[in-house]
Amino acid sequence: NYSQVSNYSDSDSSSDDGNPEDDFVAREIRQQKMMMKEQDQGLEMLGQSAERLSQISFGIHEELGHQTKMLNEMEEDLETATENLSMVTIKTKELIQKSGGKRNFIIIVTLTIVVMVLLFLVIYGV
Repeated sequence: NYSQVSNYSDSDSSSDDGNPEDDFVAREIRQQKMMMKEQDQGLEMLGQSAERLSQISFGIHEELGHQTKMLNEMEEDLETATENLSMVTIKTKELIQKSGGKRNFIIIVTLTIVVMVLLFLVIYGV
């Protein structure tokens, strides 16, 4: 208890008996006071460090919350894009079926390539 140590020290330091036991007790009390003061300073620094860690962890928590929200939004956008791509793929397959199937599609692609080759030959006069 700090008050008991403080009271004993104050009453002993005022006596000038020169008693070695009193000097020893006074020195011990001073050392204990110094140790308690150092411990108090250490605890104060520890408290400040804990407060900084608390603030940092709160900042990290908020940042993780924001990033989780962004990832969820991105996931929703990806799902929408995947659905749209699936729909386009289905529509393309339907269009190929309506235009005569794969056979007509291959003919169209082949004729397009032939036209491009002929156009190249005409332009560059090979």
